[in-house]
Amino acid sequence: TLLAASAASAAEVDGARLGFVWSVPFIGILMSIAILPLVTPQLWHHHFGKITAAWAAAFILPYAILDGVGATAAQVVHVMLGEYIPFIILVGSLFVIAGGVHLRGNLHGSPKTNTILLAAGTGIASITGTTGAAMLLVRAVIRANDERLHNAHVMVFFIFLVANIGGSLTPLGDPPLFLGFLKGVGFFWPTVHMLLPMLLVSAIVLAVFYVIDSHFYRRDAAFRARRDPTPDTPKGLSIEGGINIWLLLGVMGAVLLSGIWKPGIAWNVMGTEVPLQGIVRDAVLSGLAWASLKLTPPACRAANAFTWGPILEVAKLFAGIFVTIVPVIAMLKAGEKGAFSAIVHLVTNPDGSPDDVAYFWLTGSLSSFLDNAPTYLVFFNMAGGDPAQLMGPMATTLLAISAGAVFMGANTYIGNAPNFMVKAVAEENGVKMPSFFGYMLWSCAILLPCFLLVTVVFFR
Repeated sequence: TLLAASAASAAEVDGARLGFVWSVPFIGILMSIAILPLVTPQLWHHHFGKITAAWAAAFILPYAILDGVGATAAQVVHVMLGEYIPFIILVGSLFVIAGGVHLRGNLHGSPKTNTILLAAGTGIASITGTTGAAMLLVRAVIRANDERLHNAHVMVFFIFLVANIGGSLTPLGDPPLFLGFLKGVGFFWPTVHMLLPMLLVSAIVLAVFYVIDSHFYRRDAAFRARRDPTPDTPKGLSIEGGINIWLLLGVMGAVLLSGIWKPGIAWNVMGTEVPLQGIVRDAVLSGLAWASLKLTPPACRAANAFTWGPILEVAKLFAGIFVTIVPVIAMLKAGEKGAFSAIVHLVTNPDGSPDDVAYFWLTGSLSSFLDNAPTYLVFFNMAGGDPAQLMGPMATTLLAISAGAVFMGANTYIGNAPNFMVKAVAEENGVKMPSFFGYMLWSCAILLPCFLLVTVVFFR
């Protein structure tokens, strides 16, 4: 009914007239993701899509009463066409293409091997994107550790490094940086400015991982001696489905082209501008995913235990998150006039200059629970939104916003889309991943001290 309503202006939601109660549907989704799998796992597993849809309706229906069906429909269309569909096409294409690459052979998950795998994934994440790198390596890492009793921590650190921190150096690495690129931030600005923070955090996290993994490896000695589901192969390691490597390069090219090629042609759909370059990008990405499904030998996906479950879970959950986040972002954008006015005061010094420490921690804290891409945009605009100023005299402020959005997306399962995908793939393959809060215990213990060090070194 909403989508069939007459065309209406897709003016932004006025966050100044919304109270905190409008954030309840978004909080409800977060709490559902966190609590229901623990309390009623069967209910959540079979009905998480319906639960997510119910929370989305808890925003859409009251807002339709407040602003009318037409205005609400325009908002839903704006979220779907302008944000969600491009997001899920990009994530989905990377999931499909990377899922067609199979590393044939058996790696034994020793601390040294695991550390090398995590370091390699961290290194390529800025080239293939965090989703591409995660889906490219996740199954190989799972197989390498399938002989071990304690292996969930390996996937936790995999999320920290490959699915988040590794995507710091280019706009291709993580969606927030791509949005900054579209706003005018130079392509190699993150490479120059994020390199040292990324190397510092990655080195510490890898070192901590090696120590923890060595401890569990010793404890697993008796278990490993009698169990290894993946046999060794006489030919050693080899890559199958190599055509997908070229298709991944095609994804990178399509994303990059959409940020550079601007023909000035667009269509208006209920107030939402849909540019030609976006349509071409999404069509190319969809075509590359289709080509992967057709050109990849079925044996490759079978060997990867490839299923559609993880991407369907991400698609359903993030559809609800994208819809219910609308009023939250609007209230943040309202600044001093909105329900979250205290945040504006926190990022501004008494003399009116930006507080880089506050920008880093507030961008990061919200990115841990909100989608880090729109959160990046909120604080980018809060800092003035002028790329020339932010890359020049305010470079440390832009660095704080960028590092907060990318690094702290690792703090929770919902901070970045690849986090949930890695969790889903791991659980499908028998890894007993921590609960929502269990994962946060790991992230708080390992990552927060690193982020405190980043604060002291780069923003004080």
